[in-house]
Amino acid sequence: MHSDILAIRPFFHNFANVMTLKHLSILNYKNIAEAEIDFSPGLNCIIGCNGEGKTNLLDAIYYLSMTKSAFASSDKFNFRHGTEEFSIAGTYKMENGLSSRFALRMSSKGEKKVRRDDKPYGKVSEHVGVIPIVMVSPADISLVSESGEERRRFVNSVLSQMDKEYLSALQQYNRLLLQRNKILKDQGYDQSLLEVIDMRMSALADPIFHARKRFVEDLKPIVAQYYKAVSGGSEMVDIEYESELFKAPLDQILASSYERDRIMKHTTSGIHRDDFAFRMNGHPIRRYGSQGQQKSFLVSLKFAQYEIMKQKYGFAPMLLLDDVFDKLDMGRISNLLQMVSGNDFGQIFITDSNKVRMAGIVDGLTQDRAYYDTLSGTFTRL
Repeated sequence: MHSDILAIRPFFHNFANVMTLKHLSILNYKNIAEAEIDFSPGLNCIIGCNGEGKTNLLDAIYYLSMTKSAFASSDKFNFRHGTEEFSIAGTYKMENGLSSRFALRMSSKGEKKVRRDDKPYGKVSEHVGVIPIVMVSPADISLVSESGEERRRFVNSVLSQMDKEYLSALQQYNRLLLQRNKILKDQGYDQSLLEVIDMRMSALADPIFHARKRFVEDLKPIVAQYYKAVSGGSEMVDIEYESELFKAPLDQILASSYERDRIMKHTTSGIHRDDFAFRMNGHPIRRYGSQGQQKSFLVSLKFAQYEIMKQKYGFAPMLLLDDVFDKLDMGRISNLLQMVSGNDFGQIFITDSNKVRMAGIVDGLTQDRAYYDTLSGTFTRL
């Protein structure tokens, strides 16, 4: 095994408790008309050509955990063409060894319902974090190439799974932000009303800021270790949290930007403007990293997320690896799969278009595996 992979082992701890997806039912989700699939508790390899539904299957698993797609910004893109409702249900072996069934139903009218063992949640958001999950996909490149909004979305999705108070504070902050922006669009608004909102936003922003700061501090050394293991490279990678709250509390920042906000008619400062800078040897990875280096960094970032979540929960989250072999050479692929095949990882789902490549690597790593062929939204166990 690669020496750097051995070096990374001290970060890991074996957990006897593992959560696994035993059976999945899908109806009218994207190009999947209907599917009933039993999974291996170990490695599940989803094979098929592009456009057949491999990624949609992983996204359905992700949706059942996070109550939203990993890709589509709006639920209107998740309905199979010509349908007005989709449903996803899964039977899981929970970390305590007992079984639970989760069922999600979404209508084109915007009504979303989630049930656990036939009992509905009071709020859909209560389900987030119950089934911890990490997804790695080619779409992650947006974390490097796009604006800070993508990086904030990533950090928010991780912290929302692990911390209910963070999720609640974020939701309240965003509601107040909408209210504040609506007031700013009104020509004759009352300044005292803004001040009241600003105080409430500031109280919510403080715990969000500190949670993000702690998360980045925890993330940095693990990303660096994983990058070394995946890439075998000598580049130094780093993450820097950028926030105005390092300088002053939010209420002071908002007070100093009243005039600018009035002219712009929206809130120009706050934690909704935070960013997370990804660097390689001190330079932005977006400009100075090759495609392979960027891919290695993003895989390392997601694996570091996985490790932090595992420490938080006390058991391994589910890991979805969508087309991870793209833009990675065979050496990096082998390093990657050597890591995920150990006892440190729980249930894993991997997609690839090349069965020979997949089998050539996977078959030598574990006996606890299953292969599925994908064709036009149907899945056949091989």
